[in-house]
Amino acid sequence: QVQLVESGGGLVQAGGSLRLSCAPSGLTFSSYAMGWFRQAPGKEREFVAVISRNGGSTDYADSVKGRFTISRDNVKNTVYLQMNSLKPEDTAVYNCAARRITRSDSVPRTLYDYWGQGTQVTVSS
Repeated sequence: QVQLVESGGGLVQAGGSLRLSCAPSGLTFSSYAMGWFRQAPGKEREFVAVISRNGGSTDYADSVKGRFTISRDNVKNTVYLQMNSLKPEDTAVYNCAARRITRSDSVPRTLYDYWGQGTQVTVSS
């Protein structure tokens, strides 16, 4: 059974930083591109960032580019989202997701296979 477990969320003041982690189990981690998504109250879920299977390629939503960094450790089977210069509009539930990919450098924004339950990030002004 595949499980994705996020951690690292919390309450932070605007301008602060948080690092989210996601540790999948039940899948071959290095065969999956890993993405982060978020959903704010009353809004649709949106793409945040993605990293390729081999970690060599990344893609970001324009709203977080330059502030967030996605990375992965294929030995620890963990994907991270370092979030700096946080803004109140970053407040949301953040989910990690996994998509099985053939090309090692692919960075998809859609059609993910597995999702975590999410971790809450709240940024106060």
